[in-house]
Amino acid sequence: MRHGDKVNNLGRKTAHRHALMMNLAISLVQYKRIFTTLAKAKALRGYIEPLVNRSKENTTHNRRTVFSYLNDKKSCEELFSTIGPKVANRPGGYTRIIKTGFRPGDSAEMAMIELVDFNDSYTQNKNTAKTTEPKKKTRRGAAGVKKTTTKKAKGEEKAADETKSEE
Repeated sequence: MRHGDKVNNLGRKTAHRHALMMNLAISLVQYKRIFTTLAKAKALRGYIEPLVNRSKENTTHNRRTVFSYLNDKKSCEELFSTIGPKVANRPGGYTRIIKTGFRPGDSAEMAMIELVDFNDSYTQNKNTAKTTEPKKKTRRGAAGVKKTTTKKAKGEEKAADETKSEE
């Protein structure tokens, strides 16, 4: 029984699963976006996010730790030189998983996993929104929401509606 076991074994033994995650992580770092099954994408998210978090601080200890997970010098260099500085002020959530349908052969659910800050279509829209309107700081609760209509404005709306109905 697997009560309380939070690891998706993906139908593989431990060594095979670690090798799979390592290869998927190397591909994601190299290409910034990969297509795989939904189960592998969800498992990869838990594998790659701590590595990206470590790449934000370029120390020897973090480099050695990340290298022990990736075993690829080029990917480690890419992670610390380009990805780390780009996500330095993001508090987490470095990857995005988008479902892409089903694979024709075996109907496995497919997904695209990508690094969030490296998708140009989303970042361009975000940059244009920042230039047009400054971001407002709001609270999550409804208490922080300001009501735009006041009693005076409501009275003016009623008067405007009455004049339209008379015409």
